[in-house]
Amino acid sequence: MIEVNHIEEVSQIKMGREVGGQVLYWVAAHLVDGLLIDTGCRHTAEELADFLEGQYLKFAVNTHHHEDHIGANYILKKKFGIKIFASRESLPLINQVPKLHPYQEVVWGYPEPTEVDCLPEGIETNHFRFDVVETPGHCKGHVALVEPTKGWCFSGDLFISREPKAIRPEDDIAEITRSMKKLIDLKTDKLILFTSLGNVVPEGREALLSCIEYFRDLSQRAKQLEKKGLSTSAIRDELFGGESSLAEPTDGDFSAENMVRAVLRAEI
Repeated sequence: MIEVNHIEEVSQIKMGREVGGQVLYWVAAHLVDGLLIDTGCRHTAEELADFLEGQYLKFAVNTHHHEDHIGANYILKKKFGIKIFASRESLPLINQVPKLHPYQEVVWGYPEPTEVDCLPEGIETNHFRFDVVETPGHCKGHVALVEPTKGWCFSGDLFISREPKAIRPEDDIAEITRSMKKLIDLKTDKLILFTSLGNVVPEGREALLSCIEYFRDLSQRAKQLEKKGLSTSAIRDELFGGESSLAEPTDGDFSAENMVRAVLRAEI
């Protein structure tokens, strides 16, 4: 299923596999002036290609290599002959079959390996220029695209919410906060976040600062509880009142306990 919304000159394309009349998990791509930012998951690749058939499409960028951001790469290259760009670290990962958990296969599907080109420092369209900002933390090679005159920031999976409760084990909270600070310090009048979940956050700097403060406070509280001798699971229960509802269906891949481990490691 796809759903299209328009924000200024940006077309937001929300996509998700529909089961029993409900979308399992929304992920968003963004089309602006011929540039497609991310390509969604494999389960919605044909729907995305059908939608784009009537649109101006020149090239695409993957913010990172995860399966819900590269799923239509192969079909878009084959159907439209476009170039797709990604960071140097992402190139070999996009051109191989990923190792997925069962829930990832169900929700997003296996993307077909695709050769993509190395992302330059900036991307120019007919009317805009997008700066490429390295924003690791969610994964290595993660980037954000920023149009400074408009204040648009296509932030991929760097920012999910002001107070996330569950993360994957590979998420690096200290690196995430450094990347968020990098975006906050950009020389733009405003910063509008276009997130991969389909949320548009007009007050992007405020949201990023709020999230950093949340991580800092969480880290301090978790470390204080650890000094008192509490286990990781006990700290989780103290901070979050129990485990996240995402933990069981993802076999613990998304969990509050992962968040506790991450903030215990982090120096913020």
